[in-house]
Amino acid sequence: MENGLGQAITMSADALANVRFVEEKNLVSNFFEQISLDTGMIVFGVNDTMKALEMSALDKILLYDEIEVTRFEVKNPVKDEIKVWYLSPKQEEDPKFFKDQETGVDLEIVSRESLGDWLCINYQHFGVKIELITDKTTEGFQFCKGFGGIGGTLRYKIDIDDIVDNNANIGGDDFDPDEDFI
Repeated sequence: MENGLGQAITMSADALANVRFVEEKNLVSNFFEQISLDTGMIVFGVNDTMKALEMSALDKILLYDEIEVTRFEVKNPVKDEIKVWYLSPKQEEDPKFFKDQETGVDLEIVSRESLGDWLCINYQHFGVKIELITDKTTEGFQFCKGFGGIGGTLRYKIDIDDIVDNNANIGGDDFDPDEDFI
């Protein structure tokens, strides 16, 4: 009996994996459809998605399961203020993220954690559901490469451009916080 059950589970593994890929394909296809219809109910890229999350405006986050973004909390010891950065591995090497741009004071790293891990631990505080996306389907691959591996569906429309962006003053006009992810 036990041997037969184990064999049945083993034999159904491929079928179950295919179900997950179909589910992922549908999730990402719906995301792309919302973008093409310009419903205003979608955000994508690390900074816009995280701004919407902080507002509790997100209903669902689509997250690449291997996203290479680190969430840093940095503290200015002089001004006693904490900011949060979402950095790619390339951006982590840039000292401008760890110095106050006005005074040149070194910022203290309060915490450093993978964005994916942080979201999987803290998502319930924001009342949001997380859907992990792989790059194993055509749609998943397109989502990961074309949209930075993170995006979400909104509960209500917001004007993301009106939200204060901590990263706006870093690096001057050429700074794009969503560049070089993945």
